[in-house]
Amino acid sequence: MPVEITWWGHATCTVEDTGTRVLTDPLFTRRLAHLRRRRGAPPPPSAARADVVLVSHLHADHLHVPSLARLAPGTQVLVPRGASRSVPGLRRLTALRITEVGPGDVVEAGGVSVRVVPAEHDGRRLPVGPHRSPALGFVVTGEARTYFAGDTGLFDGMAEAVGAVDVALLPVGGWGPYLGPHHLDPARAAEALARIGPRSAVPVHYGTYWPIGMDAVRPHEFHTPGDEFVRQAALAAPQVAVHRLGHGESVRPEVAR
Repeated sequence: MPVEITWWGHATCTVEDTGTRVLTDPLFTRRLAHLRRRRGAPPPPSAARADVVLVSHLHADHLHVPSLARLAPGTQVLVPRGASRSVPGLRRLTALRITEVGPGDVVEAGGVSVRVVPAEHDGRRLPVGPHRSPALGFVVTGEARTYFAGDTGLFDGMAEAVGAVDVALLPVGGWGPYLGPHHLDPARAAEALARIGPRSAVPVHYGTYWPIGMDAVRPHEFHTPGDEFVRQAALAAPQVAVHRLGHGESVRPEVAR
């Protein structure tokens, strides 16, 4: 079966590979604190069906306890080491198989292998959480090798840490008018493509949530990152096929045989 990637919005994707459904950073809500979903309907109930779930870091728009609670009992969830100590709500999800991981760990899940890689990001539970949990990326290997970057900036050794991959799911924006440090904007995400060299890429983490009452504040930061990433990638990494998906859309990218 070809590898299929569905983008549900923000950093939430389903990767179907070798008969295994991998779900990234599930966020199924219309509103989160001061953020509301501006584009795309919330993912349908079927989006919560997964064999393994990857949580990249502890920010509430990536580790969202109510969204994790929608997963079927017995679902395997990989979270950064120390997450259960920093996010007490995780300890109430007793029906899930929660495993804490760190860079270098490898977990077998169904028909795929998940290798944990580093990310350059402040991954603690904000606003006051201690620096106890690393931000992570993941490389899912089955028929394809798919890199889910989570939230990250560029960092030395990025290509070596990620290794050879077929598909890269890269953040290209955020949820507010300004990106803080240790993020990728379209230009930096294109530079990441040039360093990593995948066959295909899907931009994520943009054009979904925006602060309430700030519709007129730098709206281009909400609307344009996907298209700008396509433009920048064509300059920095023209050999990479970029698939800019709409919310709920899927693609079957070409993979090495």
